[in-house]
Amino acid sequence: MMNSSDSARVYARENAERFQNELFEMLRIPSLSGDPAHKGDIKRMAEWLETHLRALELQNVQIMPTAGHPVVYGEWLGAGADKPTVLVYGHYDVVPALLEDGWHTDPFEPTVQDGKVYARGATDDKGQLFIHVKALEAYLKTNGAAPVNVKIFLEGEEEISSPNLVPFIKEHLDLLKADVCVISDTSMRSIDEPAILHSLRGMTYAEIEVEGPKEDLHSGLWGGAVHNPALALVEILGKLYNADNTIAVPGFYDDVVPLTEQERAMIAKTDLTAEQFKQSTGVPEIWGWDTEYSIRESIAARPTLDINGMWSGWSGPGPKTIIPQKAGAKISSRLVGDQDPNDIFDKLKKYIESITPPTVKVKVSLLTTGKPALFPINIPEMQAAAHAYEKGWGATPVFTRGGGSIPVVAEIADMMKIPVVMMGYGLDDDGLHSPNEKYSLEMFQRGIETAIVYLEELANM
Repeated sequence: MMNSSDSARVYARENAERFQNELFEMLRIPSLSGDPAHKGDIKRMAEWLETHLRALELQNVQIMPTAGHPVVYGEWLGAGADKPTVLVYGHYDVVPALLEDGWHTDPFEPTVQDGKVYARGATDDKGQLFIHVKALEAYLKTNGAAPVNVKIFLEGEEEISSPNLVPFIKEHLDLLKADVCVISDTSMRSIDEPAILHSLRGMTYAEIEVEGPKEDLHSGLWGGAVHNPALALVEILGKLYNADNTIAVPGFYDDVVPLTEQERAMIAKTDLTAEQFKQSTGVPEIWGWDTEYSIRESIAARPTLDINGMWSGWSGPGPKTIIPQKAGAKISSRLVGDQDPNDIFDKLKKYIESITPPTVKVKVSLLTTGKPALFPINIPEMQAAAHAYEKGWGATPVFTRGGGSIPVVAEIADMMKIPVVMMGYGLDDDGLHSPNEKYSLEMFQRGIETAIVYLEELANM
């Protein structure tokens, strides 16, 4: 006799082609959050999702306004107050895509080749968020009920750093109240090696502006007596690092949570060799690699400080012999638990001001922040995810840390006081934000079945 998850999985298999076609409908909508010209497409995408959730007979389905693009919300609370409530977060917006960027096919006309669908948003994040919608549908259509309560929470601004998400969550804490949040917006190295992220790095993003003379100066008349702001900027940037390539900012590493032996053992399962690293990045040699840490530990579990852009002086055709009036750079730090983004900015600013020579003026401005997220891997919600992959995906997952940043993860954990489980169903090489983004239809199907089992595992915690 089949249990509820077994019958739901059978339903998912029997309806696999329809599920895929519905996903393709989503992918045809160019819901670019960063382009005002596509505001109508964002609205159309939100309305499509609202209609779809209503058709599944979810309750309280609505498009909820923010100061920017809207949130789509729906809930099924029929499991009762004695069962856990799961908050499913996803984002329906995408980044730009044009044929001339190097796409082989129209980025907004889904094209299937070799079992993969090529389209913008296929894996980031329409395909992955839709997995949870279909998992819930499978339960409701076969059993009339799901084993836990489910709230669907979909935003339209993730690709522009979610400027209105925190105010929305603060205003709707009661509506969104849940016991665990699950997010599928991450990936795994190979289809046979599913990964559960239990950590993401945070972010401090700043801008440095160095100012010298009152205006650009003739380098023949004034060169040799005026400290060139471009040179001063380079000197400042060079002093941000020690001789061993660690970060020289005093106190920068104070709040870094050390890696445990258990974490290091898990990370080692997904480590890269030097040759794999060089092949993936195209660099001739590894830089700044502290031999105390493996490559994977360095890029996922250690903080960084990077120069993201620099500008100054004349860069047009031909010569223009000037001493520029100012120079600037954008810098960012990827942070790990328990580093505080604002504290790191204060330390950066203080240090940069202290090493700036008196021959120039400096201004250090904070542009954006994001908190790091770190969750224990032995909590029941994480272990339920591991069991779900074993039963639904057919492979034991690895727990690992992610080097990137998804600010909503830390915000949800901080404001709602619940764990966030990051169950990725994509591949590292799916081409997120790149031309020819793709998504494996087999992984889409296996993801739905894993999400089905996860709801059952949560109910049995």
